[in-house]
Amino acid sequence: MRKLSLRALNRATLARQWLIERRSATALEAIEHLVGMQAQSPLAPYVGLWTRLTDFDPAELASLLETRQAVRGSMMRATIHLVSSRDFLAIRPLIQPRLEREVYANQTYGRHRLEGVDMDAVLAAGTARMTTAPATAVELREHLAPLWPDRDAPSLAHAVRCLLPTIQVPPRGIWGKGGNPTMTTADLWLGTPITPTPDVDAVVLRYLAAYGPASVADAQSWSGLTRLAEVFDRLDLVTYTDAESNRTLYDLPDTPLPDEDTEVPTRFLPEYDNLLLSHADRTRWITEADRTRLTLQEVLTRGSILHNGRGTALWKLTKQGKKSATLEIEPITKLTKPARNSIESEAHQLLAFTTEAAASEVRFLG
Repeated sequence: MRKLSLRALNRATLARQWLIERRSATALEAIEHLVGMQAQSPLAPYVGLWTRLTDFDPAELASLLETRQAVRGSMMRATIHLVSSRDFLAIRPLIQPRLEREVYANQTYGRHRLEGVDMDAVLAAGTARMTTAPATAVELREHLAPLWPDRDAPSLAHAVRCLLPTIQVPPRGIWGKGGNPTMTTADLWLGTPITPTPDVDAVVLRYLAAYGPASVADAQSWSGLTRLAEVFDRLDLVTYTDAESNRTLYDLPDTPLPDEDTEVPTRFLPEYDNLLLSHADRTRWITEADRTRLTLQEVLTRGSILHNGRGTALWKLTKQGKKSATLEIEPITKLTKPARNSIESEAHQLLAFTTEAAASEVRFLG
């Protein structure tokens, strides 16, 4: 099997992620290509699309959500994702086992708090409440508490959110707006039930198209699913060897890999970007030394900056209404002068996209 260096693997993944060259594609095409975008930070996908698409307009994504062509709901790894509506209907059933683990193994809401409860009755009551109108978690708790007075209402509401195919409805996730997460179910919001026979093979192939070459463990880390080895075994895939770890990596047949010496531009990623969470082995974008020094939570809760394809800095945007905006950059590796100049240039482009403040500033920390 052909061996792939870490640099070759990095370039291949960046190309699949549309991070080497911005694409002239619609927001919906990008969302579906990526098989959804991490979205527990409601506005993060806007930056994720800006960094991947040419001339992206936030109104385009807002329109997709308002016209119900795209939705935000619990998907991969039991976390909130922005996905196309058709993908939510088709893929959400595959994630059900992961969401069940999230409910029954959760130390805060699960464990003994749900032992012996008639879960079918709880889900029916939750559905009945959301049929009248979309509901916040607090409203679900208030509805369920008197029906099960001897049970922990937050645990019941958490079970409803996870075990039903719930969607967070606008204005949550709309550029320039806000609001508490307010839920309803897919069939109520989209008028269509979820797919009864989801195709896990198709999902694995789409994962490789957007994140490959990758190992079985990588795909399982991305999806939160288990026992995917048997899926990989029955698919017609090519294999490579990771030169660093000797792992077997899988990919789609006849899919070219970019030259490992391909030059790549500086790219700003939002917090929780898919690139950062979709592989068990993240050395393709961050060094082991940096992983040891920084916790994953520190990296994910701020934006990340890729320079020469590697994680080199973290960023955070602070706004003072429309008066001023400051984009702070904290290097996690030593920056050369060309790297600093490239990062600063892209930072000003990001500021122009994200804010209409009268005054804006790029500030390097440390």
